[in-house]
Amino acid sequence: MPALNGKFYLSFKLMIMYITDTKTLREVKMEFQDKFPFLKIEFYRGTHAEGQGSLEKDHLDETMTIGQARKIHKEGEMGIHGNLKVSSLEQTFQEDYGLNVQVFRRSGELWLQTTSTDEWTLSEQNEKGGKSGSTGQYATGDNYEVD
Repeated sequence: MPALNGKFYLSFKLMIMYITDTKTLREVKMEFQDKFPFLKIEFYRGTHAEGQGSLEKDHLDETMTIGQARKIHKEGEMGIHGNLKVSSLEQTFQEDYGLNVQVFRRSGELWLQTTSTDEWTLSEQNEKGGKSGSTGQYATGDNYEVD
């Protein structure tokens, strides 16, 4: 997360993500993480219940295209900003584009599914991840937990 005089600040600048059938899941993930370096999204076959995590067995390979991962083939622009709640982001992906996503937050060397903090904004989640001792953008650890 950007820092000014050693302090983190929240980013509310609108990010426009284009959802098309030809884009890969990896491309979407990288666009999202460029804006929120201590967060990531993962794609799954099914939805997860409120307050519950997604199951690893339902995880989709990031080399799939969006068209392969969904049944709703609507294309369009998706606006994402820092004061958007995690639950709203996940709901928009599912309802508008037929994509089941789970937001993860970096915590040291772990990625936490943000199940109990889905009402936090993306900026709040990203700031928390930035203060966790994480190495940040594109961290490679694949250790997953539920917060």
